Amino acid sequence: MLTQFKESVDFIKSKTSVEPTIGIILGTGLGGLVKEISIIDEISYDTIPNFPVSTVESHSGKLIFGELGGKKVMAMQGRFHFYEGYTMQQVTFPVRVMKLMGIERLFVSNASGGVNPDFEVGEIMIQDDHINLFPAHPLIGKNFDELGPRFPDMSEPYDHEMIALAKDIAKENNIRVSVGTYAGLTGPTLETPAEYNYVRAIGADAVGMSTVPEVIVARHMEIPCFAISIITDLGVPGKIHKVSLQDVIDVASRQEPKMTIIMKELISRI
Repeated sequence: MLTQFKESVDFIKSKTSVEPTIGIILGTGLGGLVKEISIIDEISYDTIPNFPVSTVESHSGKLIFGELGGKKVMAMQGRFHFYEGYTMQQVTFPVRVMKLMGIERLFVSNASGGVNPDFEVGEIMIQDDHINLFPAHPLIGKNFDELGPRFPDMSEPYDHEMIALAKDIAKENNIRVSVGTYAGLTGPTLETPAEYNYVRAIGADAVGMSTVPEVIVARHMEIPCFAISIITDLGVPGKIHKVSLQDVIDVASRQEPKMTIIMKELISRI
């Protein structure tokens, strides 16, 4: 597997001279942050050796290299999900590649369902913890000692200093944000009312189908992480309605400019 990582990295380095320090993974309906990047190079996933290919219509499927907030960045415009049939190792493959490309911090966005009764549709939630409810774990199997320890600590999955700075940036820009815990489930179905109740009962504020595997692998490699969710629908009793992918995209797209301000300014200040 290490050979595969290095094959991908060697190919990418042959296509770009950018040496990124920031990695970015963009979620459903949240690809607009790319517009803020001064793009130097773009590489389609389907040209990269060993790279998975995104099968979700709202995910573009390319690596973006350029500058954002005065930093060299490497952004995934389109991510991979367990529900697409990929293994957890395939889902998190790009995070390994990012590390070998030189990233020092990882920024992740996602669209999620809110289970906190205080949340509203369009809420922006900064993640300060997560609950892993996926049936598979990205670190099961052979451990790569060159990348991280067999039993990595997860007491700080999301970087406290970046969370505090993001809250300050939101306040400066009059953007309402919440801080909460994200539960990761497989999908592709949205949750039933009973499942929403369960997720809330075990301590989550939002639920989604991504982010957790990527962050686990990043933390395995001691990469500090920052993640932000846009609440696109509510799993709260009395507020549960039928939701389509287009509904999720529409809400995410409306709130994306606010998320972009926070992410861009945070990257520039760290």
